[in-house]
Amino acid sequence: MNLRNYALVTGGYWAFTLTDGALRMLVLLHFNELGYSPVMLAFLFLAYEFMGIVTNLIGGWVGSRTGLALTLRVGLALQVVALLLLTLQSASWTEWVSVVFVMGVQALSGVAKDLTKMSSKSAVKFVAGSNAEGGDGNGALFKMVALLTGSKNALKGLGFFVGAALLASIGYDAALLSLAGLVAAALLAVMLLLTEDIGKSKKQTPLRSILTKSVAVNRLSAARVFLFASRDIWFVVALPVFLEDQLEWSSYGIGGFLAAWVIAYGGVQSIAPRLIGAGGDVAGARRWALMLGMISAAMAALVALDVAVTAVIIVGLVGFGVAFAVNSSLHSYLILAYSDDDDVAADVGFYYSANAVGRLVGTLLSGLLYLWGGLPVALWGAAAFVGITWLLTLRLPAVPAGQRA
Repeated sequence: MNLRNYALVTGGYWAFTLTDGALRMLVLLHFNELGYSPVMLAFLFLAYEFMGIVTNLIGGWVGSRTGLALTLRVGLALQVVALLLLTLQSASWTEWVSVVFVMGVQALSGVAKDLTKMSSKSAVKFVAGSNAEGGDGNGALFKMVALLTGSKNALKGLGFFVGAALLASIGYDAALLSLAGLVAAALLAVMLLLTEDIGKSKKQTPLRSILTKSVAVNRLSAARVFLFASRDIWFVVALPVFLEDQLEWSSYGIGGFLAAWVIAYGGVQSIAPRLIGAGGDVAGARRWALMLGMISAAMAALVALDVAVTAVIIVGLVGFGVAFAVNSSLHSYLILAYSDDDDVAADVGFYYSANAVGRLVGTLLSGLLYLWGGLPVALWGAAAFVGITWLLTLRLPAVPAGQRA
């Protein structure tokens, strides 16, 4: 594989990610305007998160057998279908009919997202392998993973703005059609120009292998569950509700603040190799997990004591975002470093299935912990999960010598 193909894979992933963020904002704002309750709004995204678990497990195995170019095309095509299907929903439908329909379409979009993400991130392994002398001694793998992961999150944050702007300017259905056109253009480019058979395993891996992983992959995946749950425990539900109910921020202020945070978080991920220098290894993952835990615990304590809450949240979000972004980049590099070429798609799929489990658990706990004790309890829950992440990183094995950043 060459850099031209890497650019095609990355471009397709960028187009998808922009529409993914825009679609979430479109659906949220549109159905909120129709008067749907917060519980109903949450249900709209439940199937989307759940399908990430299933898709990553099976999709990685499929990708290792058929090649990543095919799974990338299927992912982009499914997103086009999902966007077009959403235009069929009518305001005259009963609430439950609309919820069930949108949940089903969002499930399809969830499948599309994780097929596209798994394909794109797995492909990085082959780019770095063909451009780094002596394996990955010059850190090409870490740098490419960080760039792809960071740019993805920055574009998803930008997608929040795009979705809101399209809804306000051209309306719900026209916005969906515009987004479908963007993904369709990316799909056409990938179909016509991406001709190389990327990531196809030389051996026929049995289906049962999706759950049979190396010790390194299993331990890293477990750490990934708790890492992403720690973020979503307080970020998904608890923080927006707190900002609105307790600090009385406007909807525009909340949306803009969270979108800006996601964009900045993605930017930090992109430059993570420069931030940590030669620390892109297991020892670095341990240090940054400990740092993230200290920031989380400090935020929880200060908010619980009602000390300059607004300042603590804003400043704390910056610190948490930097430490979390570096942790995420390190994990994304480590999963590729731990994987053999023949197993990379299946291993990455398994790893991102763990990521989806963390997001699902974190989303559920975000609402429950906030209901039980407000933002302080949610923050303490996040700190506890980061602590577990750190403990799990202590048991990670060393990276193979040829894959060190």
